[in-house]
Amino acid sequence: MISGNKGEWSEIYALFKLLGDKQLIAGDADLNKVEELFYPIIKIIRNERCGSFEYSLNDDLVIITGGEEELRIPVKTFIDQSVILLAKIKESKSTFSIPEIEEFMTAVNCHTLKAKSSSKTDIRIVIHDQKINQTAELGFSIKSQLGGEATLLNAGKTTNFIYRIDNFNPTAVELSEINEIDTRSKIKDRIVAINEKGGSLTFISLEQNVFKNNLILIDSLLPNILAEIIKTFFTSNLSSIEDLTYNINEINPLNYDTQFAHTFYDYKIKRFLTDVALGMTPSKVWTGIYDATGGYLIVKENGDILCYHIYNRNQFEDYLFANTKLETASSKRHEFGKIYQENGRFFFKLNLQIRFK
Repeated sequence: MISGNKGEWSEIYALFKLLGDKQLIAGDADLNKVEELFYPIIKIIRNERCGSFEYSLNDDLVIITGGEEELRIPVKTFIDQSVILLAKIKESKSTFSIPEIEEFMTAVNCHTLKAKSSSKTDIRIVIHDQKINQTAELGFSIKSQLGGEATLLNAGKTTNFIYRIDNFNPTAVELSEINEIDTRSKIKDRIVAINEKGGSLTFISLEQNVFKNNLILIDSLLPNILAEIIKTFFTSNLSSIEDLTYNINEINPLNYDTQFAHTFYDYKIKRFLTDVALGMTPSKVWTGIYDATGGYLIVKENGDILCYHIYNRNQFEDYLFANTKLETASSKRHEFGKIYQENGRFFFKLNLQIRFK
């Protein structure tokens, strides 16, 4: 029996729904359809453990090839199954099975919830781009609103930022008292206690050099920009990427020349989010090559699927910018949020984790 959570079942839902819709419809930054911007689907390719299968659209039929025999299934069958599956996903909790859907899945050569793929690509679709009158095979990452909020950048020790504490000379007792603060907002409260003792945080570097160099590859000052954004998150009530970026834009800590109203911070953060969304991870050397060569597919709560296509880069960047936020990860697991001492100086680590709103 196949079992999975809402996000995992959403991948099968996306396959059925897109075959029923026969097209990808673009979305804007506010998750609304852009009706005039759509891409007809030629076929969907799914890599299963027993081989690769192609789901081609031919008028009102889905033709499935790659197995021992060619299957011809009416498009309406996929529409009907997607309706049933959506209802089951919505009413279920945690990890669950859907026997009636599993029977149809097996019949159309879907044997697992998650297709074998590269790290960022969940589904491969051949579309017809009417603007350039060409077909292209593109890899998309699927994000579902049917389950919990998806993570864009996962936390780890790799995403720790190191700050030196300046003007700070606590006694051993004071140091212990600050590190033992265990409130609900303990990281913020520890920083408040540091400030009350006269201390201030100055960004030094990242804990691990691979992520630091990945950021520098995108933009040489990106580590400093993100360090300011993270510090603001942990010292204010701001959490959305959009609000945090607007805030840093007003403060302009990197002293950019803003006399001509260049949006330095917005541009650099949008570029960062896009690279994370399409391939960059903190622990692997980033060369600028995207895994998800198409973009994102968003499964909305009402079952609609919106396409954010890197051909329409501005809309994709605006979507990421408007729909992500910083989040506090586990300080114990990722070892941050406590004062420590090296060579007579005091330091404090903060962590970066980004989640969809």
